[in-house]
Parts: sequence; C-alpha cells; structure tokens
Amino acid sequence: MSAEEAVVSVDRLRCAGTGLCAATAPADLELAADGRARARRERTGAVAEVVEAAELCPMEAITVHRAATGEKLAPTW
Repeated sequence: MSAEEAVVSVDRLRCAGTGLCAATAPADLELAADGRARARRERTGAVAEVVEAAELCPMEAITVHRAATGEKLAPTW
C-alpha cells in the first residue's frame, strides 16, 4: 500500500447497482449478490481509483475520506 490511505464506505441503501464503481476500482469495490456495491476492504492505498469511483457514482452512495485526517475526498459535488 502507498503511504497515503483512504477509508471507503458505501451507503448500500442509496446504491442503484450500476457497477460503475466496481469497474473503476475492482480491487476495492464489488457488487454483492444483491446487486448493490460494497467495499472489499475499509482502507485502501488506491486513493485515486476509489475517488474516481465515488465521483462516478450517480447515487453518491460511495464516500472516501483521507485515513490520516478524516478529510472528505469524494464525492466533491
């Protein structure tokens, strides 16, 4: 893992199951059997990938925070 880590969380009630997140960050996000996204692990060093996945989520169901400070990295809009 890189020196910088991020904490990834998914609001499964908001998730529409588009799969954009799993396609963008497959090491960290996946679609569960119920068709909704879930994090494969809570922390990751693949910060750019999970930030992109959160930004692509049409339901804004994914949030990414900097692990060290708690600063919200995504979504930004």
